[in-house]
Amino acid sequence: MEPWTSEGEHRISCIPCGHVYGRSCLERWLTQRGNASATCPQCGRRFKHKDIINIYAPEVAVPNNDLEKQLRFCRQKLESLEEVVLKQGKLLDEIISEKNHRSADVGVSKRQKIAEHSDGRTYLEPSASASAASASGNSCRFVLLKELSFDGARVMGIDASNQIILASGKAPGVGGEHVLRKISMLSSHEAHTIQLPPDTKVVKDICILPGGSALFASLGRRLSLFSMTTNSVVLECNLPLPAWSCSAHDSDSHRIYAGLQDGRVLVFDTRQHSRPLHSMAGLSKHLVHTLHSVTDNSGSRKVLSASAIGPCMWDADGNQSSPKLLLEDDNQRVCFSLACAPPSSDLLVASYRPKADYSSGDAAAPSQAYLSQTPTQSGAGKLGQHTVIRRTGNASFAEGSTCHSNVSEVRMCKSAIVPCGNDEHLFAYGDESHRGVLTWRLPSLGVHSGLIPHRQPILDLRYAGSRAGGGYLGCLSDDKLQVYRVDR
Repeated sequence: MEPWTSEGEHRISCIPCGHVYGRSCLERWLTQRGNASATCPQCGRRFKHKDIINIYAPEVAVPNNDLEKQLRFCRQKLESLEEVVLKQGKLLDEIISEKNHRSADVGVSKRQKIAEHSDGRTYLEPSASASAASASGNSCRFVLLKELSFDGARVMGIDASNQIILASGKAPGVGGEHVLRKISMLSSHEAHTIQLPPDTKVVKDICILPGGSALFASLGRRLSLFSMTTNSVVLECNLPLPAWSCSAHDSDSHRIYAGLQDGRVLVFDTRQHSRPLHSMAGLSKHLVHTLHSVTDNSGSRKVLSASAIGPCMWDADGNQSSPKLLLEDDNQRVCFSLACAPPSSDLLVASYRPKADYSSGDAAAPSQAYLSQTPTQSGAGKLGQHTVIRRTGNASFAEGSTCHSNVSEVRMCKSAIVPCGNDEHLFAYGDESHRGVLTWRLPSLGVHSGLIPHRQPILDLRYAGSRAGGGYLGCLSDDKLQVYRVDR
C-alpha cells in the first residue's frame, strides 16, 4: 500500500515469478514467514531473500487510465478557468488603471531618475510617469497573485502549466536542514515543506522540466531530479564539485546540464546517469553561476552560460573544444547574472558590477568567483550596469544599450526577461536600494516601472509563460515570496 521509490529501502523490486513489490514489503513478508522463504502474495510461488531483484528506473509511475482521463479533464477545465480569470483580471485592471491615469500628475518627468544618498551612493528610482504609462496599457501589467512569508529562502522555480512554485531554503532553527517548499498558486494554504536527502546542502538553482518534474543543482555535489507528483528526489547525479547552476532543453528533457564551481559544464542523460556524457571545460576557473538551454538561428541546440568573465555559448552535444565568449573580456567588471528568454538566444541582458580592488595586498581577499549568495546587510550596494546583448549573426553578438542600478557587492542575484507580446520584452532585476523589482523596456533599457518592495534584497527572479497567455513573474527574498500575473 506504500508508494514505490526508485531507490532506498522501498525501491521497486521483483521476485522470480515476475510480480513487483516495494523491497521493504518483501523483506517484512519474509520476516513474518520465518526468514527462510515465503510465497508470493499474488501467485503463491515460493521465493527466498536472495531471489529479490532490484529494478532500476529513474522514475516510477503506475498508469491508471481512469485517473489519466480525470487529469486531462481537470487540466482542460483549469485552462478554461485561467482564460476566464485572465479576461476578468484584465477588465478590472483597465478600470483601476483608467482611474489612476486620470489622477496621475501629467507634469511628472518621464525621464529615468538617478537619486543620490547622503553618503554618495546612487540608485535607480522609477519615475511616476513610467508607472502611469504602464497602467495606461502600453505594455505589461503586473498583478500580485500571491505573497507568502518565508524564512531563509534562496532560489525558486515556477511550473506555469501545473500552477506550482518550488522554493529552496532551510528549515527553521539552528542547524536546520535544507528543504524545498512547494506552493500551489490555486490554493490559499501555506507551503508544503519537503525534506531533501542528507548532504544535499544549499540548492543554488532550480529548473522546471516538462511533465511535472524539476531539476536542481546543489553545493552537496548533486544534480537532482525531483518529482512534483511524488514530492521526492527520483534521480541523483554525483558531481566532482559543487554545482551552482542547471538547465535542460524542453525538446529533450532527458539531457540535463550542470554548471560547476571550477568553470566546467557537465552533460548527463537521465536514462544513463552513472557518469556524464560530456565534461566541457570553460574558458576560466570561475564558477558557472547561470545556465540557459537555447537554440541558435539554424535551430541547433546550444547552452548559454555565464561566469565572472561574462556570457559564453556552448554546443549542447559537447562537440566543440571550448565555448565562445560572446563579448570581449573586460578586466574591470564582473558578470554576476545573465537573463534570456529561452528558447531564443537573440536577446540577452548581462549584469555586471565593478571588479573589487584588492591592490592593498590583502592575502585573505575573497575570490570574485566564489562569493556567496547568502543574504548580507550590504546597505544600498554599489552602482552596477545591465547591458543588452543582441545577436548580429549566427555566431556573433554585440553590446547594445546599457542602464545602471544599484547591485549587490557580493551576491549573484538572478534577473529575468519578460515577454510582453508583439515581440516586446521587459528586463527585470531586483534593485539593491529599492529592495524590490524594477523593470526596463528592451532593447532601449528605458525605465518602465517598479514592483512592491521587500524588506530584504531580492535574491531570485523567475518568469514562466502560460499556455493560456501571459505568464508569471516570481521574486524571492530571504523572508518573502511574491508571484505576479503578467498580463500582456
